[in-house]
Amino acid sequence: MQILIKRQKTRFFKKAFSLIELMIVIVILGLLAAMVMPSLTGKGEEAKRNLVCVQMKSVYNGALDMFKINNSIYPTTEEGLEALVKNPDAEKYPNYSMSGYFKDGKMPKDSWSNNFIYLNDDGKIEIISLGADKKEGGKDEAADIKMSECK
Repeated sequence: MQILIKRQKTRFFKKAFSLIELMIVIVILGLLAAMVMPSLTGKGEEAKRNLVCVQMKSVYNGALDMFKINNSIYPTTEEGLEALVKNPDAEKYPNYSMSGYFKDGKMPKDSWSNNFIYLNDDGKIEIISLGADKKEGGKDEAADIKMSECK
């Protein structure tokens, strides 16, 4: 009977971690976090900027191209991207799609919930996002994002 009790005590102690083992694991996790965190900071804004480029190209290669196929021209700067949601001039665009050029009938917004700026300079199209600061211009993460500068 004494041997059985002794074995049970030994098993109990082998199943648990000592305080030192737990401290070592916590220190190792802390060191790993200290090495990984600096490389992750700033990636969120970079991802948003990349997403904006994808959105702008999608609008250009999808909705704007379909608009041009149906109407032979792109919307003017004054008509803007809103022309992809609602026909701005039924006489000028008689072949306009009945449901518009976006599935949900809403204008897409950039990663910071701003409307895109659309420019049509004699058929040369530019789509711009004002970026995180929501103001024209800016530097680094606050810089404007232009479709023509996207990779």
